[in-house]
Amino acid sequence: MTLLLIVMLPFLGSLCAAVLPANARNAEAWLAGLVAVACVCLTASLYPAIQSGEPVRMVLPWAPTLGLNFSLRMDGYAWLFAMLVTCMGALVVLYARYYMSPADPVPRFFAFFLAFMGAMLGVLLSGNLIQLAVFWEVTSFASFMLIAYWHHRADARRGARMALTVTGAGGLCLLAGMLMLGHIVGSYELDVVLQAGEVVRAHPWYVTTLVLIALGALTKSAQFPFHFWLPNAMAAPTPVSAYLHSATMVKLGVFLLARFWPVLSGTDAWFYIVGGAGLLSLVIGAYAAIFQQDMKGVLAYSTISHLGLITLLLGMNSTIGLVAALFHIVNHATFKASLFMAAGIVDHETGTRDLGRLSGLRRAMPITATLAMVAAASMAGVPLLNGFISKEMFFTETVYVAGNLSVRVLLPLAAVVASTFSVAYSLRFILQVFFGPAPSDDLPRPPHEPPRWMLLPSTLLVITCLVVGVLPALTVGPLLDTAARSILGDTMPTYSLALWHGWNTPLVMSLLALLGGIGLYLALRRHQREHPGKAPVIYRFDGKRSFDIVMAFVTGAANYALRLLSSGRLQVQLLLLVLGCLIIGTALWWTGDTTGPRREVTELDPVFLLMWVIGGVSAVAAATQAKYHRLAALMLSGGAGLVTCMTFVWLSAPDLALTQLTVEVVTVVLILLGLRWLPRRIARDDENEPARAKLRRLRDLVIACAVGLGLATVTYVMLTSPMVPGIGPFFVENALPLGGGTNVVNVILVDFRGFDTFGEITVLGIVALTVYALLRRFRPPPESIDRPHQQLDQDEADDHPAPDVTALLPGNAMRIPAVNVRLLLPIAAMVSLFFLLRGHNEPGGGFVGGLVMATAAILQYMVGGTVWVESRTRIHPQYWIAFGLLCAAAAGVMGWFAGMPFMSAIAWHPVLPLVGEVHLSSVLIFDIGVYMLVIGATVLILVALAHQSLRSQRRPSAGRAGAANQLTDGET
Repeated sequence: MTLLLIVMLPFLGSLCAAVLPANARNAEAWLAGLVAVACVCLTASLYPAIQSGEPVRMVLPWAPTLGLNFSLRMDGYAWLFAMLVTCMGALVVLYARYYMSPADPVPRFFAFFLAFMGAMLGVLLSGNLIQLAVFWEVTSFASFMLIAYWHHRADARRGARMALTVTGAGGLCLLAGMLMLGHIVGSYELDVVLQAGEVVRAHPWYVTTLVLIALGALTKSAQFPFHFWLPNAMAAPTPVSAYLHSATMVKLGVFLLARFWPVLSGTDAWFYIVGGAGLLSLVIGAYAAIFQQDMKGVLAYSTISHLGLITLLLGMNSTIGLVAALFHIVNHATFKASLFMAAGIVDHETGTRDLGRLSGLRRAMPITATLAMVAAASMAGVPLLNGFISKEMFFTETVYVAGNLSVRVLLPLAAVVASTFSVAYSLRFILQVFFGPAPSDDLPRPPHEPPRWMLLPSTLLVITCLVVGVLPALTVGPLLDTAARSILGDTMPTYSLALWHGWNTPLVMSLLALLGGIGLYLALRRHQREHPGKAPVIYRFDGKRSFDIVMAFVTGAANYALRLLSSGRLQVQLLLLVLGCLIIGTALWWTGDTTGPRREVTELDPVFLLMWVIGGVSAVAAATQAKYHRLAALMLSGGAGLVTCMTFVWLSAPDLALTQLTVEVVTVVLILLGLRWLPRRIARDDENEPARAKLRRLRDLVIACAVGLGLATVTYVMLTSPMVPGIGPFFVENALPLGGGTNVVNVILVDFRGFDTFGEITVLGIVALTVYALLRRFRPPPESIDRPHQQLDQDEADDHPAPDVTALLPGNAMRIPAVNVRLLLPIAAMVSLFFLLRGHNEPGGGFVGGLVMATAAILQYMVGGTVWVESRTRIHPQYWIAFGLLCAAAAGVMGWFAGMPFMSAIAWHPVLPLVGEVHLSSVLIFDIGVYMLVIGATVLILVALAHQSLRSQRRPSAGRAGAANQLTDGET
């Protein structure tokens, strides 16, 4: 349960933060800080169990028969990363409290921040490959919202879209790789996969799987050639940048590579794909960082370089290289978070991060300057700091790497060059900002030290850099050993975390890098003054511009395909869909086996035949009347639907009949509201109808008849097919003992296939919110309402003017007494609750009950008008949708607490006074969720349409200045 709390607490905190008032900055910070500290304490409490070497696990049954469970798993490696994420999160929350302005929407910031923390912990603790991929995508979405936090800025929107596009595409590749990996191993459980390294490496799909997983990791960690999105994400608030770069987001890629190191490493393909990307990122990122003019730009490219160092260590197929990579992950988090906080403090107190405008800040900000200098020295690999030790381990690995001569020469040389660049940009970051002449008077704000509490997180991180640098074996040594041992197991190497190893080649390489970096910084000072922000050789290669070119090409290709295959007219799109169904159905028909004995056909009842004749006539008449009278066509189509409903009754399907009846009512009202939007038509004589229109009608008639006859044939074949044992008898026999209900249809929907129903109502809620969002600001074009003699295109010119249906629209009270209709609401409520409560044992259910209640609400709109109804509404439809989803999800989660799979039914039989034993089940809670969501979704859609129709009625004529007189959202 502790593992579940660690993952769920940030998400719960995110929900709480979202509902706090905008001016409660202290409350938001306290909430986020307490959640982060609680996660730190919960994670730390598991260390004694982790130290024993056995992972801590928790499994919640999800779909056991399919081998899918919600499983959480924490070993030493996951524990180390989780401590990094939660501790850094707590420090960033404290920093953000003072960084964020009171004018900023702080609830949104902390809500997304906590959701991002929860998604990160979900990835770290996932014990299932599919579950890991899902949380992986959640981190992409949460980071998108954080990067675009200041969405009024174009650079924030552009950077967020770029990050989401690149990392989202990599996430899809990762999902494909996980599916292939699970297929190779035969299980998606992480414990099984980590033990199947030899099987995976020997499989023909190994290289493809490796490439897909590497794409997911490299895009997330901004490695070459996907590194361009990270500098463009610097538009995010500095607390976000500090968190993303130090412990989260970009660290996920290297986390994944280390997690699957026992499974995928040890081959040449791993060395060249992973190691090659890391080497290029190491050198290119360090080189580009030297020439950046923005303080955060320098740090962003340095992050690319250091992540390249970690990736290269992981790609070298060396066990000590893996240990060094884990060590540098921790070291990089400490000094990089501190540096980002220093950059944010400078920006917060001076109003700029431009290196060309900043100078001599150590006089006005001595504490900030000291902290930044120590952190930058750690980044440069200066002795007595933690960055020096991990960089020494990196140098050692490059010196003793196995391989051909070019590899043994190239890797040490690249390591020294990249380290030289690292010293140069670290020097520039410090000397140009904090040393030199006093800052000019043109700074947006006079520089000064920030509040002491804002300096505390950076101070703690700098102290960590010093303590780990001096006493590495006593501080981080045990934690690093536990993390590395959980990955390597019996292959754990012998290594030494010591400050001094004597005079050796790695030490000489470090000295060369320090001296070379100082010389390079001095040599480039003139170039940076004359050509600020322009890196020699590579300045022409702009990753952002390349990305924009690719996106423009993709967008152009998509638009071309859309113009080629689609149409702006609904009729053409429906024609393509129907033809596609006809072709696929015909192909399946010709390839299927229809031979064998058939079941006997019962005698046709004359009454049933007459009923279907009436329905067929209604359908044909609706198609014919659509040309002359739309309202009549709508009524006739409703008659055809009513015949379908009666058919369900005839065939002993009362649940389907009730559902069909209520759906027909709501659909007729919906289309009735939409009729007002349709343009008026010019009447034409049938004799003068153009030949093209006649051919089009004949074509549509032939296609409709072919598809209708095809469906009828398929239905006949299915009904007369030989008796084959299926799943029907299982549901009939087990509805009562397993589902606790005698209504088999309802038990299937809320129990046996409850997860499908939950997905369907989720889609329904999303559709309702989408319709509302689209129609909320939409105004029907004047020509569709106010020009009764509008000229139509040739294909549509055969339709006649629509009748005036404004008497049936909101705002035009019907002649039925309004009081009488309002009295129907409590009666309809009782009927809807009756259907809801009896649905598990008798015909009914949440869907039918919800539609009945929604229909009653719509009647109030049609009679009383939107203003009268909404002025008396206490719960808005959006809340009904939200609470309905939460209620249905809560019913599903109850099964977990009883040790059963998700969506399992739990029954209680309490004994009540005067009533006796009462049967209660969690499916009733699920059905209540369906009931609430159906009411909210239906009312929200119809109210959105009603508002638009009301706006249309009040729209001035085309000859008047209508824009200023349109009905506004506030008026409705």
